[in-house]
Amino acid sequence: MSQDPYAALGLNKSATAAEIKTAYRKLVRSAHPDLHPDDAGAEARFKVITAAHDLLKDPELRARFDAGEIDATGAERPPRTYYRDHADAGGQGFGQKSGPTSGFGDFGDPSDIFAHILRQRARGGEGGYPQPGPDLRYTLEVGFLDAVRGSKTRISLPDGGNLEVQIPKGMQDGQSLRLRGRGGAGYDGGPAGDALVTVQIRPHPVFRREGDDILITLPITIDEAVLGGKVTAPTIEGPVSVNIPKGANSGRILRLRGRGVARARGPAGDALIELRIVMPHAIDAALSDFLAEWRKSHADDPRKAMMHEAAE
Repeated sequence: MSQDPYAALGLNKSATAAEIKTAYRKLVRSAHPDLHPDDAGAEARFKVITAAHDLLKDPELRARFDAGEIDATGAERPPRTYYRDHADAGGQGFGQKSGPTSGFGDFGDPSDIFAHILRQRARGGEGGYPQPGPDLRYTLEVGFLDAVRGSKTRISLPDGGNLEVQIPKGMQDGQSLRLRGRGGAGYDGGPAGDALVTVQIRPHPVFRREGDDILITLPITIDEAVLGGKVTAPTIEGPVSVNIPKGANSGRILRLRGRGVARARGPAGDALIELRIVMPHAIDAALSDFLAEWRKSHADDPRKAMMHEAAE
């Protein structure tokens, strides 16, 4: 994802919540892979736009990003440590002089605490400055439903060990998890670093995600479109019964509230079911004859208004 979610949406940090929502809706139409199947880069742009919107639409996450506490993926940023943070209140810390000699003796630049640490280690001396171990980074591929429902899994480590990872509900593709103290060993008694696990989500053959909403394309027959009726549709929590209204067209959206992605905080998203009329596997004589007779007395041109608008 872009390091700047504001730039991904074409906004600046002063953007209002309404401006963020408007920008997202405009951009997502131009990048949705289902709407642009011939655009190889559409899916990547769609992911960037969606991830940026998910971060900025949440006031708390947005405030933490603006403050530098998390990055554009929502992962915690490590706290910054400065040399001056280690000076004691009495002025006798590293780099402060006490009388004619500095606290570092012949170590050179008295402000270079890192040189001091390295020299102590090289000499096998005691009293090296404790430092945390390095953060270790891993990539974890998970299934679509495991990410939206939440799950537990394990990562195999190069040394033969493993880490148990809890995938929270609603995990986004490209987000990172921080496992405190599961990174490299610390130096001179310092704490271990963290393990940073970046999650990659495998696409699903039926479900697509847009923010916290789940998109589903549902095939229906000609008679179901004309006459309406109840049919069974899949959702991320299992099959449900939905009512097809009479005279439904392809492209009509049925909204099932609360059937989308649930998070630890805030309401769940919705399931958006797009209807798609499909022809029978075989067009028999009875259907052909009926429609031929029906056409004679029910002339209709659904393209008339479109052609008129195109000519203006």
